[in-house]
Amino acid sequence: MKPIIGITMGDAAGIGPEIIVKALASKELYENCRPLVIGDSKILQKVLPIVQSELTVHSINDPAEAKYEYGFIDIIDLNLLPADLPFGEVSAAAGDAAYQYLAKAIEYAKDHQIDSICTAPLNKEALHLGGHIYPGHTEILADLTDTEDFSMMLTTPNLRVIHLTTHMGLIEAIESINPERTYTVVKLAHDTLANAGFKQPRIAVCGINPHAGENGLFGNGEEEEKLIPGIEKAKSEGINVTGPLPADTLFFRAGRGDFDIVVACYHDQGHAPIKVMGIEDGVNITVGLKGGIIRTSVDHGTAFDIAGKNIAGEKSMIAAINSAIELAPKR
Repeated sequence: MKPIIGITMGDAAGIGPEIIVKALASKELYENCRPLVIGDSKILQKVLPIVQSELTVHSINDPAEAKYEYGFIDIIDLNLLPADLPFGEVSAAAGDAAYQYLAKAIEYAKDHQIDSICTAPLNKEALHLGGHIYPGHTEILADLTDTEDFSMMLTTPNLRVIHLTTHMGLIEAIESINPERTYTVVKLAHDTLANAGFKQPRIAVCGINPHAGENGLFGNGEEEEKLIPGIEKAKSEGINVTGPLPADTLFFRAGRGDFDIVVACYHDQGHAPIKVMGIEDGVNITVGLKGGIIRTSVDHGTAFDIAGKNIAGEKSMIAAINSAIELAPKR
């Protein structure tokens, strides 16, 4: 059975509605999944002529009512916004609506009415004006699923990376790494890919120091203290994990297919190779959410400056939907 991918509209004053309509003009997507938009049908209706689309918006109240047929955009219509909502302007109403779309998607995912969540971008200022004080999608997802241990995964067509740490300074990042976090992220990587149908996912962990410390030549024993005990614990549970390995060669090896996923120790160690290998096809994924919920996201913002002008491209949205298809738990 093709997975149902819940696509949240994000901030309706941004480019989210446009790129959703453009992406769902792809017949190939319908061959691989059943897309279900969660948002406001009035906004999609307004976008159709802007992007010169001949698709039909099919407004519904429940996933069971969806057609899942190419040519129709099935949308759970929460009816939160006026049709004349201006593009490119920060709006408390649009910020609140973006939150409500995601909350509804999480509700459906918990009930197994959808298989993955794919999010169009939201605007943090609008989100806060709407009364929801979160840094972004990830924190909302963690809060509404009561999840503490989660991680960011980035993907391109030839590389997957999951992070021990992300948005913190390098010194703070290294200090925060410990064996338990290493084990937790390795297991998240294994469980995510295993649930998606990978048999014995091949995981490789980057070293913290140049040459992964080279037996104590570089650094102060960080690999031995912070990484290896967690790796060994994962190995003892039958997880196929290797490392720590020198990052300067590991990403090349992963890119050619030696490993299914790389564990990066800090932000730039993982982000830089992903963006070199395919910035336009990059997808941001939240893994480790309770209930096995997978969330993928476009790798760009709301782009208020071009919203409503038929300029935004749909390539990242298509890539995010395809990642949601690939990682959807096999039920």
